Amino acid sequence: MMAMLFACRVIEGRTEFECVPAKLKAQVAEIIINDFALPEIVPTEFGGTLTADAE
Repeated sequence: MMAMLFACRVIEGRTEFECVPAKLKAQVAEIIINDFALPEIVPTEFGGTLTADAE
């Protein structure tokens, strides 16, 4: 439930992915990639396509 909340906040731009609690980052990344099909906003270390130089 908290992971979905953070995923929605990241997608809306209200929270940066870096600000997501460490324990939830993997779950949030999975939700963003699989449920919302937005791998471009998830860092590569969590399975997305966002690179450090793209920020």
